[in-house]
Amino acid sequence: MIEPIPTDDASEQPSLLIIDDDKIFCDVLAKAMTKRGFSVHTTHTIEEALVHAEAVAPEYAIVDLKLSSESGLVLVEKLKALDPGTRIVMLTGYASIATAVEAIKLGATHYLAKPVDADEIMTAFERTSGDTDTPISANPLSVGRLEWEYIHRILAENDNNISVTARILNMHRRTLQRKLAKKPHRE
Repeated sequence: MIEPIPTDDASEQPSLLIIDDDKIFCDVLAKAMTKRGFSVHTTHTIEEALVHAEAVAPEYAIVDLKLSSESGLVLVEKLKALDPGTRIVMLTGYASIATAVEAIKLGATHYLAKPVDADEIMTAFERTSGDTDTPISANPLSVGRLEWEYIHRILAENDNNISVTARILNMHRRTLQRKLAKKPHRE
């Protein structure tokens, strides 16, 4: 079990910025993280998060991958540019290998697929290295999941430009948009 951070003095509490467009999820997570000793501030857009981060550089951040129509990856990069010491955990309901790799490259400490609880986030903040004992799946990815991963990798390589990605994949733009609107295949 993870030990809560001491909360003797509010000024001594580590600062945590939570960025998620789901306001209910934000409120629930903020309460859970406050109980674990953080001084929590929540925002729901990249712009709000940047204004807060520029005023008070957070020691920790929890960033949702999909913020309305924007990518939380942009925010990971900007938070790291403001303070390289910020420990960032990226959360997503749209987990993919491509976005996980990009999040880590941009400076996220860890990447977690929703649903997730506060204890998992605390563990992710504490991790400073990889785990060689991570099990390797005995089953390969399904064809549907492989397609989803491939599309998202090509999209990321083209700065999320749907038209360029559709041309590269030899696919109509609307077909690609329909595929992107779907959730990933579960394994």
